[in-house]
Amino acid sequence: MDNATSLPTGAAIAPAAEKTTASRLKSIFSGSIGNMVEWYDWYVYAAFSLYFAKAFFPAGDTTAQLLNTAAIFAVGFLMRPIGGWLMGLYADRKGRKAALMASVLLMCAGSLVIALTPGYETIGVAAPILLVLARLLQGLSVGGEYGTSATYLSEMASKERRGFFSSFQYVTLISGQLIALAVLIILQNTLTTEELYAWGWRVPFVIGALCAVVALYLRRGMEETASFTKKEKSKESLMRTLMRHPKELLTVVGLTMGGTLAFYTYTTYMQKYLVNTVGMSISDSTTISAATLFLFMCLQPVIGGLSDKIGRRPILIAFGVLGTLFTVPILSTLHTITTWWGAFFLIMAALIIVSGYTSINAVVKAELFPTEIRALGVGLPYALTVSIFGGTAEYVALWFKSVGMESGFYWYVTGCIACSLLVYATMKDTKTHSRITTD
Repeated sequence: MDNATSLPTGAAIAPAAEKTTASRLKSIFSGSIGNMVEWYDWYVYAAFSLYFAKAFFPAGDTTAQLLNTAAIFAVGFLMRPIGGWLMGLYADRKGRKAALMASVLLMCAGSLVIALTPGYETIGVAAPILLVLARLLQGLSVGGEYGTSATYLSEMASKERRGFFSSFQYVTLISGQLIALAVLIILQNTLTTEELYAWGWRVPFVIGALCAVVALYLRRGMEETASFTKKEKSKESLMRTLMRHPKELLTVVGLTMGGTLAFYTYTTYMQKYLVNTVGMSISDSTTISAATLFLFMCLQPVIGGLSDKIGRRPILIAFGVLGTLFTVPILSTLHTITTWWGAFFLIMAALIIVSGYTSINAVVKAELFPTEIRALGVGLPYALTVSIFGGTAEYVALWFKSVGMESGFYWYVTGCIACSLLVYATMKDTKTHSRITTD
């Protein structure tokens, strides 16, 4: 909890009572479940794009249709900085809880639009236009979700367990992706391929919209963080206050760049890579993705808890060094793999390395900023960086493949991780220099 004890000017409320372990866990659980639903909705698009690409675009070769869906996946990321900005402002003005409830409503709307939109053969160009609109809504939602949930989990956790509890942001993020893959596996085994292409791909979007309603109900019962309720009223605009922290903003950009690109390479893009490059079946690529993501999810609290013992910086440096050294060898070898187990072990090795970033990146960013601009400071530069590097990962990879230079993408990922490594090596360890404990 922050040490700040002053109330907003003119406030007539009693100081917040000390939160019990039970109340912390309840609020962290409610916030995490909502985060899981949001990321399920976000990743359903990537998981099912192999099936609905033909529904939204004119007939063509498979790579061209995947490029179109990947481009719209990237378009959704363009709204994430706007979401990080608007929701960050809202969270820092009105509270973390209010912003988290608003973000899940936007995600629900986006999923419903995709689920109900007729195909290209029925409404022509209006189909991809509505798909773009839905991804814009979802991008706005996810852009606001990250900064606010990272802030909420970091502020709600106790100082001694902050790395551990904040790691559940990626536990629920990955679990959302796993649930999306589980739905895909179930539908692959209960529907025919023709039914999946015709209408089965709409089912997961309906599920997502319904789950968002449940998440909204759970978030209504969350407690507001003590950091927010005790903060002083800002005497200037939040954006002006944010601009007083250029070093922290650039640090968020630098530490995010390589990590987010590696994460999207080995998660959302990998399913297509196994099909389109390695030559595996859709079913095999799905089960490999599900198995590796499950183990990846289990690693997050382990490494997050480790950061509470040894610090955040050593773990980030380990990711940077290993990612720089092994990205090209892993992806080059994966290109030639023909067995299920071979692909599984290579991708798992890559995700173990990436865990050095994913498990603690939320708490590191939250610890950089003071309370009054924490959600905005975390959300806006992160969303900008993810839009540029994470959101375009699939498109850049497919572009390199389309021009016959697929290995160029491997070096691109390596270069971005190396740039982030420079930031990790020069930044302070936020565990011992946390703004959450020095406000």
